[in-house]
Amino acid sequence: MREQLAGLKRYVAAPAQGKRILYTWQDAWTCPSNLTIVFACDDDYSIGLLMSSAHTAWTVARGSTLRLDLRYTPSTVFMSFPWPGRSAESVAAVGSASAQLIEHRDRLCIDRQIGLTQLYNELEEGAHRELKKLHLELDRAVADAYGWPRRVAQDEDEIVKRLLKRNLAISASEIPYAPFPEVAREKDGAQTRLEA
Repeated sequence: MREQLAGLKRYVAAPAQGKRILYTWQDAWTCPSNLTIVFACDDDYSIGLLMSSAHTAWTVARGSTLRLDLRYTPSTVFMSFPWPGRSAESVAAVGSASAQLIEHRDRLCIDRQIGLTQLYNELEEGAHRELKKLHLELDRAVADAYGWPRRVAQDEDEIVKRLLKRNLAISASEIPYAPFPEVAREKDGAQTRLEA
């Protein structure tokens, strides 16, 4: 894990299981517990994809459960998640939407002195309209990145159908697939990120 995080100032972390999987930024020096999933990315676009309804629907469809809780399984969820094509426009739109959502969410938690679990429990009960609107804006930006109609941005069944179709096309090499910035290995084995 530390090798993958080398050179990053922050990374994405999420609980390995829970009623819902919530993604947060962590400073690179933070050492997570064994009940935390770590994603070696530090850009707003990547966390936006992870927070989206698209990734959530895929997580529910491909993950497992522990008692009544959702359990994030990297091998069946993350490794099979078919990311959208990466264009400058989609990176900017998804990144901007996720940054605004996280800023608003963090401000709500700080102002009210609550954690994300309580915040999202309240959201499910109808509170925090602005946060709900920001989630919709993120989901629409993600739908745009996939080239989907915006009407499917939060339709879990339709999302899973479309993601499965994309996954199968990628597996059959029917479409090009390069969702992440390239990583080059230097002579000493260290990794250097290249611009997309």
